[in-house]
Amino acid sequence: MSQQELAQLVGVRRETIVHLENNRYNPSLEMALKIAEIFQLPVEDIFQLNKKEEK
Repeated sequence: MSQQELAQLVGVRRETIVHLENNRYNPSLEMALKIAEIFQLPVEDIFQLNKKEEK
């Protein structure tokens, strides 16, 4: 699936998908759920929480 196709299905611009792929943008809960539904996968299979190291 192209970035443009995914963007159209989710209702966002292609640039938003690019930023998601490059970890420069965190999706809203609604967007994350839509993407998971499109790919028929659990959200946690697509998105992961990046834990910062505690000092």
